[in-house]
Amino acid sequence: VRGHLYADTDPLKLQGVKTFPDLDPATYGFSEADYDKEIYLGGSLGIERSSLGDIINKLQKIYCSSIGAEFMHIESLEQREWLEEQLEVTHNNETVSNQDKVEILQKIIEVESFENFLHVKFPGTKRFSIEGAESTIPAMEAAIESAAQHGVKEVIIGMAHRGRLNVLTSVMGKSYAAMLAEFQGALAHPETLKIAGDVKYHLGTSSDREFEGGNEVHLSLTANPSHLEAVNPVVAGKIRAKQDVHKDVSRDKVLGVLIHGDAAFAGQGVVGETLALGDLKGYTTGGTIHIIINNQIGFTTSPKNARLSPYPTEVAKIVQAPIFHVNGDDPQAAVAVSKIASGFRSKFKKDVVIDIVCYRRYGHNEGDEPMFTQPLMYKAIKNLPTPMEVYANELIKQGVVTEAKYKEMLDTFLKFLEGQFKEAKDYKQNKADWLEGKWSGFSRPEDGVKPHTVTGVSDELIEKVSSTIT
Repeated sequence: VRGHLYADTDPLKLQGVKTFPDLDPATYGFSEADYDKEIYLGGSLGIERSSLGDIINKLQKIYCSSIGAEFMHIESLEQREWLEEQLEVTHNNETVSNQDKVEILQKIIEVESFENFLHVKFPGTKRFSIEGAESTIPAMEAAIESAAQHGVKEVIIGMAHRGRLNVLTSVMGKSYAAMLAEFQGALAHPETLKIAGDVKYHLGTSSDREFEGGNEVHLSLTANPSHLEAVNPVVAGKIRAKQDVHKDVSRDKVLGVLIHGDAAFAGQGVVGETLALGDLKGYTTGGTIHIIINNQIGFTTSPKNARLSPYPTEVAKIVQAPIFHVNGDDPQAAVAVSKIASGFRSKFKKDVVIDIVCYRRYGHNEGDEPMFTQPLMYKAIKNLPTPMEVYANELIKQGVVTEAKYKEMLDTFLKFLEGQFKEAKDYKQNKADWLEGKWSGFSRPEDGVKPHTVTGVSDELIEKVSSTIT
């Protein structure tokens, strides 16, 4: 009930020391003399007997480290017990292999290096970078891969601007050359379509990806030219429509992943409205995985001046969703909770929330100076090593990688990006391939070439109808 309040989830450490008497053993009459006394547990925490001191240490590790879990507001005993089992036994007995750790580091290197690369090559360009919240990308990957293992065949993603460039490349598989070509002024679609170029952080796309074990998943990122959370009901509608088309009444095959900002999740009514519809028979999609990029700031406003609650996630309690607060500087913990979240959604068909507590390396966008409005926060951020450096140093300390190996991984990816940058200068999208994912292979006829199909409707009428509806 209270462990999450003590948890070490803030990389900035701006909250100060937390004290709660209901988590102090002295409140219940225990003294330090009792800490060595053995207690019978009968299988709780996966152990039969243990000393009070060891029990407290174990509970602190589970509930007060990089993960703060809120789930005791859930009425269902089955759901609470399942979550306890995952956190106390399954997750804590599950050792993360060195190979998995290296893969997480590789992903973090790719995310941070790409943002840095854009910062150097296109200084001052708005990109709403994910820097400070890099753990979001391996968390997304883990959630989708885990969902694929549970039988999901299609994932529909919705998000605001922050982090979209890395979602497009790292998760959706869009080529870095194509993205860099857009930064150099190339259109994201053939000029023959006569569409005005949209900004990079509004765009959507779709792709097919194969995960470990041969699980194929179709990914669709919904375009979001509107504002922030307005995309939520759009994504929910797309999910429900696809489930209806596929006759997926058990909601096993199509999943939604929504990425939110902290201030928007707490402040915009459309979030609560979409959540409230989520369990109703006519609207349910079988639960969405919500990932909050919790920058601990709303444009320029501190959380304490924007809401009463300690977290931006209180609204999710109206549907009794489990909520996992996780330290953004611990990508391993972010991956772990993503797997639990995916398993929970698969088993109970309910919404689940992952709150990645992190920070924004730059201002609201790269053209803003945040020191004017948040000097204390940005002084702390300026002196903070990046999430990539934090995790790399941790793996070096553990002996998982050497410093030389880490530098090699970094250099290899930077060379790859330089190659993609050169390729982007001459990048031309193949006209036959301008549609992606399931649509690739379709193409539009050349200008002036009439299709061979004969219909009972005149060409003029078809042209009028199609141009009007599009």
